Amino acid sequence: MNDQTSRRAVVRDPSGSESIEIINVPIPQPGAGQVRIEVAAAAINPVDLGVASGRFHQLGVVHQPVHTGLGWDFAGTVEAVGDGVTLTVGTLIAKFVDGFDRDYGSHADHVVVDAAHVAPLPDGMFLNVAAGVPLAVTTAGQLVKLIGAAPAAGRRLLVTGAAGAVGAHFAILAKEHGWEVTGLARAGDEEFVRGLGVEFVDETTQGWDVVVDAAAMQAEALRLVRDGGRFVGVQPALRLPEERGITVDVVVSHPDVTLLSSLLERVAAGHLPARIHATLPLTEIVSAYQLLAKGNVRGRIVVVP
Repeated sequence: MNDQTSRRAVVRDPSGSESIEIINVPIPQPGAGQVRIEVAAAAINPVDLGVASGRFHQLGVVHQPVHTGLGWDFAGTVEAVGDGVTLTVGTLIAKFVDGFDRDYGSHADHVVVDAAHVAPLPDGMFLNVAAGVPLAVTTAGQLVKLIGAAPAAGRRLLVTGAAGAVGAHFAILAKEHGWEVTGLARAGDEEFVRGLGVEFVDETTQGWDVVVDAAAMQAEALRLVRDGGRFVGVQPALRLPEERGITVDVVVSHPDVTLLSSLLERVAAGHLPARIHATLPLTEIVSAYQLLAKGNVRGRIVVVP
């Protein structure tokens, strides 16, 4: 990076981690209602692997003519503001860049976003920790809003991927809403999952009132729901058809600054988990994606410009 350009991780012909490249672009300028953030850290999410592999291009949700930007989660510092913005330069913030069809992402030196969706960091929260939080906690919170409070009957809920970021946050929040939560994860994750205050299983069993599929198991998870129960997925582009009287819903994660701000406070206070698996420089973005793709990662992989 120099004083006039900004680095950005993209894919032109997406075919996996090795197709990722770093390009130089002019430093973006904020328009009215926007802020430019100097990115301090950005996490890699499973959805990023899907973009880099071309999966979402094949599904028809990405139409970028030249290149597609990578990265959702990030934390950083407000560096410049557009007209009508009350945030001050120097404010530490966290956010996620939503949507698939874009030529920029958070795996970059700078990103320009709408100021209305930016959440200032709680006092004492580290930027690298905050970078791995926005998408996961927002998705978890919106999943809870989608299913609502537990009914008087039919309260047994299974969340897949309970050792992952979305699943772990959701498990805690759902229990607070009256659900009898059990987390599905690998045997080695039992201590962590039980530490969330919920029950644990490492084998799939059928008959659950509700299954929230944070691990994106899809049809395999749908089979675990009892007849007439409820299934909630996390892949809007791959919504499952209803069967056996099961209600099928899917969460569409979208920015909610009020929700994000409240959950960031809970992460900062230690009420919600935030784990970092590894931190790599932006120049090693290919290795960072390959590390996540290998699996068995517990915590966020964070890249820093």
